[in-house]
Amino acid sequence: MVIMYMHFALSFPAPGGPLSRLDAKFFNDVLDFAYRVLPKIAVTAVFAWIMVRVLKAITHRIVRVTERHSASGARLAQVRTLTSVIRATGIGFIVFLAALEVLPLLGFKLEPLLASAGVAGVAIGLAAQTIVKDCLNGVLILVEDQYNVGDKVRLAGLTGIVESLSLRKTTVRDGDGTLYVIPNSQITTVANLTRDYSVATINVSVDFSASPDEVLALLKEVALGVRNDPAYKDVFISDPVLLGVDNIKGSQVIYPVQLKTKADQQWAAMRETQRRIRIALAEHGMLPGDPLRVYGSKGPTSLQITEAGSKVVAIDPTTAKPNEINPFTGEGM
Repeated sequence: MVIMYMHFALSFPAPGGPLSRLDAKFFNDVLDFAYRVLPKIAVTAVFAWIMVRVLKAITHRIVRVTERHSASGARLAQVRTLTSVIRATGIGFIVFLAALEVLPLLGFKLEPLLASAGVAGVAIGLAAQTIVKDCLNGVLILVEDQYNVGDKVRLAGLTGIVESLSLRKTTVRDGDGTLYVIPNSQITTVANLTRDYSVATINVSVDFSASPDEVLALLKEVALGVRNDPAYKDVFISDPVLLGVDNIKGSQVIYPVQLKTKADQQWAAMRETQRRIRIALAEHGMLPGDPLRVYGSKGPTSLQITEAGSKVVAIDPTTAKPNEINPFTGEGM
């Protein structure tokens, strides 16, 4: 019993002693923090949370209204880009102001921090030059409207759809689902594949024996057929253009066909045009050209060394058997 009484007595310092004064000061500080500081911190945190929610609601509302009333996809992409940047920048600004309000309540003096921020800012600025470049280049991308969210672009050697854009970085989703995060300072050249229109060129290879006038007339007929097809009519901006004979190599003659369509919508029309050209050439007996075929005075010929000797004979390369002797070394193949 005596031991328990001594332990109980030692647990409570004697009135007026240094431990009692320390305990009283600590208890007063806790009460002061609970009644004066903690409510202010809670109010600041709640107010900051409400402001973030309001900012997100406003930006989301702007996008929804634009989706309902905007008939232009480019305009909608611009609004999405600006709202994403405003949302990210606004949240950072709200958090910064909330921190300025909370730090003094926790006993941090802002005057020394702000005074040392000038010196530290120089060091941080030298170490964070890339971040500064990212933000400056991000501002230029927005001001100059180089690309927007939803555009198909080629940035820093990467091609994909822009999913998000901020002042510091751009995220691009590739065709296989890979997500690339590109700092804006690394973007020196922008290739926007979804602006205004797209031009697809089909290089049709036809044998030298076919009449160029007949080939051009056939290609024009096929291309206009795709152009006037109800399934592709709205994709084209203008009629297909035939550039004539572009190149002759061996018995191969190249006839380029250009299709001008809406931005990034040329692929389906291009595939259908190539399919119909293949069928039309076969129906008219026009063979594809061969750049390795030699065209002689009596038709297509090829030089071949026979096993009997070094006699050179002219044969039709479409029916000739493969060489059994290497013409350069004389060895069997």
